[in-house]
Amino acid sequence: MANTRPYRIGSISEIHRLMGLPKPHHPLISIIDLEGLRNDTGIDAVMFDLYVISMKRGCNGLLYGQQKYDFDEGLMAFLSPGQILRGEETGVPHNLRGWMLFIHPDFLWNTSLAGKIKKYEYFGYSTNEALFLSEKEETVINDLIRNIKDEYNSNIDKFSQDIIVSNLETMLNYAERFYERQFITRKVTNHKILNRLEEELTDYFNNDELLSKGLPSVQYIAGKLNISSKYLSSLLKQLTGQTTQQVIHEKLIGKAKEKLSTTELSVSEIAYQLGFEHPQSFNKLFKSKTNQSPLDFRQSFN
Repeated sequence: MANTRPYRIGSISEIHRLMGLPKPHHPLISIIDLEGLRNDTGIDAVMFDLYVISMKRGCNGLLYGQQKYDFDEGLMAFLSPGQILRGEETGVPHNLRGWMLFIHPDFLWNTSLAGKIKKYEYFGYSTNEALFLSEKEETVINDLIRNIKDEYNSNIDKFSQDIIVSNLETMLNYAERFYERQFITRKVTNHKILNRLEEELTDYFNNDELLSKGLPSVQYIAGKLNISSKYLSSLLKQLTGQTTQQVIHEKLIGKAKEKLSTTELSVSEIAYQLGFEHPQSFNKLFKSKTNQSPLDFRQSFN
């Protein structure tokens, strides 16, 4: 059996060594130009102990997660420490242009970004949920990258880290804005996801899975849609104002109302059919969502 354990990269120096590049100017942060980069490392899967931000152009046929993209404008992706890239994701097409920014977590120590970086949910997105940039947006990001590179290539002083972190934070804020724009502008793709979400929840609530498995988890539903749970959450918040958990609960309450108004089943029996082990938990959730107890709701139909 082939060894599927990913190759672990824990330092900036190791990346430079693998790519056949000179030693980095800074031990904790580096920007690598992708054009002409060697593609013969022989590594099938890699896990970084680093934050990785990349901008790629010429991604014709490049695999991101479960999709191939034919896209010649800026394509931006974000990885947090511990994420794994496999197969074609680790390859570098010959026509690829752009850059990759590597940041060791120690670089952020005792800065404003040390804890704040975790609030940027796109670091948890899958690679098939990359950010597509317009030419104008790409220019904004590239200007900030140029500032960062110029700063760590110059003489490091007591201001260097603050200046680099300031540019990093500005770039991450722009990326968050651009993702919100993407959720809105890619209407066809995103509404297909919403339609599939509705179908998956309807199927789940109409068969025996609810009785045997209980309420579907956010991770389960995201997996059925072939997207990450964080991307699904961000998409729903932008398009509907709801979290994934709220959408699941809304579907549950709709099913509960249907049973309460059209069957003779007791509240306890309905709770059991909806996957609740204890009727009290069902009563509490129903009341929190409708301001009525299940019995009060049923009596309103009599």
